[in-house]
Formats: sequence, structure tokens, C-alpha cells
Amino acid sequence: MTFGARLDAALDARGSLCVGIDPHPSLLADWGLSVDADGLARFAATCVAAFGDLAAVVKPQSAFFELHGSSGIAVLEGTLATLREAGAIAVLDAKRGDIGSTVAAYAAAYLDPSSPLACDAITVNPYLGVGALDPVFELCERHDAGAFVLARTSNKEGAQVQDARVADGRTVAQVIVDDVAARNAGAEPLGSLGVVVGATVDPEDCSVGELNGPVLAPGVGAQGGTAADVRRVFGASARAVLPSASREVLRHGPDIGALRDAVSRLVEDFAFLRG
Repeated sequence: MTFGARLDAALDARGSLCVGIDPHPSLLADWGLSVDADGLARFAATCVAAFGDLAAVVKPQSAFFELHGSSGIAVLEGTLATLREAGAIAVLDAKRGDIGSTVAAYAAAYLDPSSPLACDAITVNPYLGVGALDPVFELCERHDAGAFVLARTSNKEGAQVQDARVADGRTVAQVIVDDVAARNAGAEPLGSLGVVVGATVDPEDCSVGELNGPVLAPGVGAQGGTAADVRRVFGASARAVLPSASREVLRHGPDIGALRDAVSRLVEDFAFLRG
């Protein structure tokens, strides 16, 4: 099955929520864990136990694993593998973006099934040009993997570049969405290439109505985004939207039951997306 087809089935089975695994050092300390690779491993294992079999999509943030060097990368390898064993779609938030052989190496590192860091999809940065990501898109097709291309992100600094207008009046973010949409044309039930559009952005600046692919929507929960915002921003396109929450869930740890309850509540809040 293509990534788009697997994701569509997972959303039907488990709901639309994407849960982040963001082991920030302060959060490790809040959980009573040591701020080192051992604490990281316990944190990640608790997250997988709590919602690896519950959430449709789980998104580890690569930076917080890289922070601990080779030991942290080893924890990330194991986390990605156990998430997939638990039936979750594992999306690695790495935001990679480069050109030529370098971006091809990034693609192989995360999307080739034989790689120790293999995941279902990665986030990628298109601001060297969407076409520079072609090696990523080619491996997505070859290995039935996925990619989420940054378009209109939830951070306020993004507006400086992403809301800029090109000659035909579209925002840069819209140009990126339209490029990805063209690559998804004709895919059923859902294209394997998605975009990242924040849950609190102005829908006039970035429409995903023609994307035919998934939308990763950060900004929910601790960043202020609500179910009403998701409905307002995405409207009729909301069926393929993945509201992404991290701190809103992880603040309930390390109690596994409390983490599961938090995920279940958010899944219910966004049940309208697949209704």
C-alpha cells in the first residue's frame, strides 16, 4: 500500500490525531528522569507504551534525540521501530532540506526500509526549492513512504518568507502547496505527499483544498489552536488534516494512564474530521 492509503486507513481506524514525542530536557526533568540517554530511553518507551497502539500518527522530534549524540540516535532507531510494531504511522520530524546527493542521502537515511532510521514519513524543508526535494519524492514512490513539506508553519517568524507574494499574487506557502498538489494528482484514496500548515494560520494565505494529500497541522493545544480553529482554517478539506499535539499530551506524563486519557480526549475532540 502507498503511504497515502496506509495513512487513510489508519485515520479511519484510530482518528485524526498526531501525537508528538518531544523529549525536551526540561520535560525529562519534569517527569523525574535523568537528562541523558537513559532518561531519553525511558521517556520514549513510556510514550510508545502509552499511545503507540492508540494514536494514528506519532511524530518523534529528531532534534531532541540528536541532542544526546550517538546514544540518542540509537534510542530514536528503537523508538521508530517499536512505534511501527504498535501499528502507529511513524512520522519523523526532521525538517531536512538540501540539494543533490546530500538530500538524496537524507532521503535514504529515513525512507529506505533497510535503514536503521526507517520511518513511514519525514518532514522536509522546501526553501531551497521544492524541486530540490525530488530525491525525497522519488524514494517516497519507490518505497511507499511519505513526506510532509513545510508550507505555512505555526511559528510567527514564518510569515516573513511564507506569506510573501510571488508575481501571480499567490503566497510562497500557496506556491509550495500547489506544487505538492500537482505531484499528488490522481492518487487514490489520498496522495502520499503532504504539507505542514499551522492550525492557527489565516486560511486566505494558504488553501489546501486541491492538495489531495494529508495536512500536518501543528499548533494545537499548548500553542493555542483548538478544534474550532482546525475547522475554520481547513473547512471542507479537513478530512485529511492531522492536528498535531505534543505538550498538551506530554504534560500528563509519566503516568501511562493519564497520557492515554489525554490522547483519547483529543481524538474525540477531532472526531468530526472523519465524520
